[in-house]
Amino acid sequence: MAEPTVFERIVAREIPAEIVLETDTIIAFVDIAPKAPMHVLVVPKTARYRDVVELAAGDPALLAEMVQAAQAIARERAAGDFRLVFNTGELAGQTVFHAHAHVLAGSLGEESLA
Repeated sequence: MAEPTVFERIVAREIPAEIVLETDTIIAFVDIAPKAPMHVLVVPKTARYRDVVELAAGDPALLAEMVQAAQAIARERAAGDFRLVFNTGELAGQTVFHAHAHVLAGSLGEESLA
């Protein structure tokens, strides 16, 4: 059995996080290495999906909930404007293989994607 991802450990409350939104199926928390003035991760509580492609194919309603959560977070924390980023695959910058979205807002030059 694989080791739990950092996100699974946050969901299980084994690792502390600054949680900004939580439902029965998702959790959102502040990124510990922000790439923008507001950088929040929206993560499904299930580890079933490694990336957004698997999530979209397996549970489009959960993906839609993640997008709605991103919008709500941006409205609350960043006047509603935001960038939503899903890294898919190691070469695209994905480091945790548990589907998740980066919600970024504030000063968002292209360098924020590095």
